Amino acid sequence: MSNLGILGFRRRHLPPVTAGGMEYVLLQHPLRRVLAFRGRSIDDVVNDRVVKNEVSGYFKLQKQIERASETIDLERQWNDVA
Repeated sequence: MSNLGILGFRRRHLPPVTAGGMEYVLLQHPLRRVLAFRGRSIDDVVNDRVVKNEVSGYFKLQKQIERASETIDLERQWNDVA
């Protein structure tokens, strides 16, 4: 009976996470992402002021989006706990 929930349905049990499991960490470099998105190189940014301003604008936009998503995630965590 310990597996039954409030409505009488069985609870699902996830398999335990093994201590020897592999965890992959992908590093994301914001400037590289923006350069790849725009199809530019760092040489283009250094040599052309227009490209520099364009990449700078996209970089700032990417940072704003990242901060906003982190804020939303933190608010969700806060509201779930409280």
